[in-house]
Amino acid sequence: MTLQIRDERARELAEKLAKKRNVTMTAAVIQALEGELQRENATVPLSKRAADIAHDLKAQAGPKGRSLSKQEVDELWGQP
Repeated sequence: MTLQIRDERARELAEKLAKKRNVTMTAAVIQALEGELQRENATVPLSKRAADIAHDLKAQAGPKGRSLSKQEVDELWGQP
């Protein structure tokens, strides 16, 4: 089965990658797509990272939290 790339920009990019790697355009496209899929699968969703950060902060604060200084409150509100 042949790979048909009709988009000119996609074709240019596939050709450049194929030449750099000394492979066919099909192999270059497959390698690029596999790499992107691996990268996507390796990333942690923002919601998971936010939940982890919130959990860590809660653990650091303890059951009753902690007091904030006036400077910390001002920084939270964007005051110098």
